[in-house]
Amino acid sequence: MNKPRAVSDPIRLVLASTSRYRKELLERLRVPFSTASPGVDETREPGEDPVALVHRLAREKAEAVAARFPGAVVIGADQTAVRGQTLLGKPGSEERCVAQLRDSSGQRVAFHTAVHVLDTRSQRHDAHVDTTTVTFRQLDEAEVTRYVAVERPLDCAGGFKCEGLGIALFERIDSVDPTALTGLPLIWLAAALRRSGLAIP
Repeated sequence: MNKPRAVSDPIRLVLASTSRYRKELLERLRVPFSTASPGVDETREPGEDPVALVHRLAREKAEAVAARFPGAVVIGADQTAVRGQTLLGKPGSEERCVAQLRDSSGQRVAFHTAVHVLDTRSQRHDAHVDTTTVTFRQLDEAEVTRYVAVERPLDCAGGFKCEGLGIALFERIDSVDPTALTGLPLIWLAAALRRSGLAIP
């Protein structure tokens, strides 16, 4: 759990995620929170488009954790990466990561990041989906192989870490919120948490 602020906030905040990237992002808002694994099946439903998928999973994660934390404000989040008609997942291995980045060379990849805030005190739901578009440079095999060996972004959708060396793979990033690409759109989330009564900043 994060170190409490100088003025203690009585509202319990729970992040329905075990992602270290989302935890690090939420820490930037400097409010105390705990984390919990949602344990949600993330299988895509037949015919479900990427935006609907992340919207549903963020809600289901928030609801699953909210059932265990009555009286809390719960944050659920999910992200998909889409290149053309291909849904990109977390590569999981160096070989798949290299192949994924090689196929993304010179291409545009859309990242849909959903966040769902559930205030269990009022049963109020607040939801948002941010879309960030990344345009990759033309990448050669040596660049891709070298990058994957150095940063090993095997647990990242799209196969890179934009907050690290991965930024060198891009031609441009188009987004209304730079934190969304890492997994949690803090501009929207800060406003949603203020609506739930938390003092931010």
